[in-house]
Amino acid sequence: MTAKKQKNAESSCFREFFLDQIKDIYWAEKHLIKGMKKMRKAATSPSLASAFEKHIAQSEEQVKRLDRVFELLGKTPHEKKCMAMEGILSEAEEVIADTEKDSYTRDAGLILAAQKAEHYEIASYGTLFEFARMMGEKEIARQLADTLKEEEATDSLLTCLAEDEINEMAVAE
Repeated sequence: MTAKKQKNAESSCFREFFLDQIKDIYWAEKHLIKGMKKMRKAATSPSLASAFEKHIAQSEEQVKRLDRVFELLGKTPHEKKCMAMEGILSEAEEVIADTEKDSYTRDAGLILAAQKAEHYEIASYGTLFEFARMMGEKEIARQLADTLKEEEATDSLLTCLAEDEINEMAVAE
């Protein structure tokens, strides 16, 4: 990155847009933790409940990474309501309300809801990583890349649970 581009990146409206999107994903992570706790409690399959438990712990670490991103930006951590995640979490609550307790159909629906959240996070972290990279923010990019890898791994785990166990059991109910 040239010195001129670096200077522009430090004071641009793009940087403000980047910060705004960090606030958005910060809200999303914090509220997804609450949502995953509900999904874990509603899960029938012990392996699905365990996957939610693991991702809750990861998400708590991801919030700490975002705290670090704010610090690197010289800003106090601040949330901006994420309408997309709010909608996804609302759908997850509908799955719980609309499916039978202790059913694999509920688990299939929980995986669907969780993967919607994961895909939103993958899109967000992937783009934010690229934004940070383009602004020359190497440490911020590294923090975001670490989280992106975890989100992709969680999505893969949920896919495996669906394909290897949950969906077949749900269809058989």
